[in-house]
Amino acid sequence: MNLLNKLILETLSPLGVPVGFQKYSGQALTYITFHEYLQTGEEFEDDGEAFTGHYIQVDVWSKSDYTAIVAGIKQALKNVGFNRLDEADLYEPDTGLYHKGIKFYYLEPKEV
Repeated sequence: MNLLNKLILETLSPLGVPVGFQKYSGQALTYITFHEYLQTGEEFEDDGEAFTGHYIQVDVWSKSDYTAIVAGIKQALKNVGFNRLDEADLYEPDTGLYHKGIKFYYLEPKEV
């Protein structure tokens, strides 16, 4: 497991909701998944990448109100250096789950 995934798992685990990288296969009716949808060089110095931008989407899936969970996710990730980009409320008719997608950005310094 890479360090960024580990950071996200450790940061979100105290929320008391199951968290899975890319998918969740448990039985809970409320859970969180996340994935990195883009990784790109952001700044370059001396012919090398100085910073890598990680674009992460965190998804909350639930049959009930997830407002408090979303607030907890945003605060927890902000506390460890993530910046929120945008979010969307969705509904999945095939599963009956409400779905909140939240996109974040994390800037990782690289050794050049």
